[in-house]
Amino acid sequence: PEPLANVAGSNQAALLSAEFLETNDAVIGVISIDNGSVFDLENPKENKWLFRLANTTHATTRPDEIRHQLLFKTGDKFSSRVLAESERILRGNRYLHEVIITPVRFEDGVVDVDVHTADTWSLVPKLNFSRKGGVNDAAIGLKEINLFGTGMQVALAYESDVDRDSTIIKIVDHHLGKSWYSLDVVYGDNSDGHTRILNLGRPFYSLETNLAGGLSYLDNDQIKSLYDHGELYGEYRQRAKSYEVFGGWSGGLASGWTRRYTTGLGYDEHQFASVDGSVAPASIVSEDRLFVYSFFGIELMQDKYEKGTNYDQIGRTEDRYLGTRVAARLGYASTSLGSDRNAWLVHAGAQTAFGTSKHSTLFLTANVGARWESDGLRNLLARMGAKYYKRQSKGRLFYASLDATYGQDLDIDNRVLLGGDNGLRGYPYRYLGGSKSALLTLEQRFFTDWYPFRLFRIGGAVFFDAGRTWGPSPAGSENPGLLKDIGFGLRIGNSRSGQGNMIHIDLAFPLDGDDSIDQVQFLIETRKSF
Repeated sequence: PEPLANVAGSNQAALLSAEFLETNDAVIGVISIDNGSVFDLENPKENKWLFRLANTTHATTRPDEIRHQLLFKTGDKFSSRVLAESERILRGNRYLHEVIITPVRFEDGVVDVDVHTADTWSLVPKLNFSRKGGVNDAAIGLKEINLFGTGMQVALAYESDVDRDSTIIKIVDHHLGKSWYSLDVVYGDNSDGHTRILNLGRPFYSLETNLAGGLSYLDNDQIKSLYDHGELYGEYRQRAKSYEVFGGWSGGLASGWTRRYTTGLGYDEHQFASVDGSVAPASIVSEDRLFVYSFFGIELMQDKYEKGTNYDQIGRTEDRYLGTRVAARLGYASTSLGSDRNAWLVHAGAQTAFGTSKHSTLFLTANVGARWESDGLRNLLARMGAKYYKRQSKGRLFYASLDATYGQDLDIDNRVLLGGDNGLRGYPYRYLGGSKSALLTLEQRFFTDWYPFRLFRIGGAVFFDAGRTWGPSPAGSENPGLLKDIGFGLRIGNSRSGQGNMIHIDLAFPLDGDDSIDQVQFLIETRKSF
């Protein structure tokens, strides 16, 4: 490397380049936390009385909460990769909508770093209404996702959908006591049963994390509905209870890859019963299952990310994973441990990407899960997907996706469904069912610079869907084959809200099907992406 004395008078920007700092073994000095509120009052467009009031009543994220999530500290060797990963971790918090980490000053081998963040509005009234496939869902409640600026989330909500009414209490803290331990508690009192969830543990929170571990608990009692051609034809009660404890270790990042190992013990029980008054024959109700198992897993993950804008969000920085990831887990349930049968439990997944965010990108994913019992393979479910993004201009993007599902000897509670609620927008709710499916979506996306009230981002889409299922229907109805629809819609993003959701308002027109299907399907829902 060039002696520092020879560059002492050089341009400061050159001194702060990642290449220069890493080549010259710069050490991190002062780390300044610039924790901005929801609105930037130095911007004349946002220096309004309403925005000033919002900032005054909002509890800004505490500097120590931000500092704790950084993967570097004073005295560490400077690494642009570590700074970039710290940005991604912070951006993963829904209470932050902007994160920028930059070196700002270099002198005598020491580089000072500035961490700038901007909050979202964290006290979120939950007032949702959605209509998909001719079915309405609604929710009302209150959620605080950044309690007193600590990053803790508490929520109370009442939700009503086609299956049940629920009162839900939720508490989430991803950094218990300024640690990397995470707590997730959900309590649901439902019209048809209850839901209890507890997750506590320390995840692999970064590519360099060496140790992980935790436990999980689920107790879910509910009535499951069976649909065919959009009509309810039967119900059954399912009681699911599961426990799992695991530990994990990793050697960290080496040559651009991280390898992780996990092992643990689990308990998984499903009980089924008929529902009084259900028209479904008793033969549809599945047999009970109980697995007590040990497992071992491995994950291989490449360090390859890019930042982009206007792909699945509007006007927000998106961390796009363009690397390769492979994970597999093998478990064995034994009657000697209390299982009701011996079985191998297999889960595996892989993903990879091609291209760059500046031009076009192709994402490929595959996941498979199955049980191998004494009489052969059971509940085999394999999913394969492809997503393609083609950047046409700053405001236009072509998007295509193809998803295929293959099932064999599936449990009744693992049925493959297609309809207006999951991709086939021109057709009723849970319209098609079977053991296999395919769904193609083509979408021309439009992104605008329109930013009404400095609150909402506006976009739109024109789309075409085509899909079908294969395999026998439990109701014995005829499979209509390939179904297609076209449509268009409005997208409304809200980068200022901690919900981070995007409102979809679509009109879809079915091109196939019988006369019982409405010729215009109106859909409104909130989703995480475009």
